[in-house]
Amino acid sequence: MEQTETKQPEERRPYDVIVIGAGAAGMMAAGTAAHAGKRVLLLEKMEKSGRKVRITGKGRCNVTNARPAEEFAQQVRTNAEFFAPAFAAFNNKATIRFFERQGVKLDVERGERVFPHSGKAWDIANALLEYCVENGVKILYETRVTGILTLGDRIFGVRYINKRGFERKEECRQAIVATGGVSYPATGSTGDGYAFAADLGHTIEPLRPSLTPLVSSHPQIKYMHGLLLRNVKAVLYIDNEPVREEFGEIGFSERGIEGAVALRVSRDAVDALIEQRRVKLVLDLKPALTAEMLRERIARERAEMGKTDFFGELLRKLVPKGLVMPLAQELDIHSKNYLSKVTDAEIDRLIRTLKSMTFPITDYAPFEYAVTTAGGVRCDEVNPHTMESLKVQGLYFAGEVLDLDANTGGYNLQIAFSTGRLAGMLKK
Repeated sequence: MEQTETKQPEERRPYDVIVIGAGAAGMMAAGTAAHAGKRVLLLEKMEKSGRKVRITGKGRCNVTNARPAEEFAQQVRTNAEFFAPAFAAFNNKATIRFFERQGVKLDVERGERVFPHSGKAWDIANALLEYCVENGVKILYETRVTGILTLGDRIFGVRYINKRGFERKEECRQAIVATGGVSYPATGSTGDGYAFAADLGHTIEPLRPSLTPLVSSHPQIKYMHGLLLRNVKAVLYIDNEPVREEFGEIGFSERGIEGAVALRVSRDAVDALIEQRRVKLVLDLKPALTAEMLRERIARERAEMGKTDFFGELLRKLVPKGLVMPLAQELDIHSKNYLSKVTDAEIDRLIRTLKSMTFPITDYAPFEYAVTTAGGVRCDEVNPHTMESLKVQGLYFAGEVLDLDANTGGYNLQIAFSTGRLAGMLKK
């Protein structure tokens, strides 16, 4: 009888790269490495990729910001110089080209913010996923990394628990940590990468919420939930010294004072509160008018109104409806007072309040409501031209796990794309 040759099982080849975290930075890194011909494994502990991307920008996804490079750099709040090489290698224009080549049409809106034309953040997340798949990245979901393995001072593998609960180990030459921060933890950002980095000798700068709502002790704020104020000037004071001024929209909710203006000043406010300093936010509700111009406008409004009109009706001509009652209570003038009985001193108080309504800031919303995380892996322990660790060969970092954060407006996602792209290029 003819003997058949027994086929020996093929020896499994180690991965060139294992990327930990399938968020914006991780998918960009994995797809980039695979596109360059690397054998890539992408590990994600959640059941799908891009969980945070899919909800960012209130579900619309502010992909990047189209401002010129110099203006863009001014919006990076921490370690802007470190970020510069990554941005130079893959800037906002490159990001726009990347997504359009992936079939996502983009629009540039007010403030140079870039959004998908569809208004759907899912299009961005799916484009990143397709980039990985079409370049041959192997993706394992519901897979929790438990450690990064080293031999001497270099990477040789990753240990993880798969979706069936079994511990496994995969060897690799390089590992990219793109696990995000600790903001929106329900999306899987629970700080795993900080633990991996610390275990391998990296320093972690203290973590705190950034771009987060601010909590005020103002007695009327509970009546202002749902109120949105446009074209407002806000000045943040720390220990009675003005430290930051912003202009735009501000909103109020059960989470606190939010909206673009509040989020932009929140980084300074959070740091000051941690240091137990006095913080307040002063709003100019009529920044286009001087106090004298406002006085003249109020005089004209009063002249056109009848003696039996109420004070609340005057306020309604000056501020949105939702602010009438809180403002009347702030001034201690009943909204049903006859306008004819309102004194000049009370009008002076109204003008001062419209120009400087003051909200003592006593706390900030937790990580669950923060857009991004401040703090993270110290940037001076990472090569800015490659994103490789200066402590462990073959270890790379990308995205929010680094001590990099910026203002709201598309800047933080660009940080993820730029650092992810650079890490995925694996120059060594």
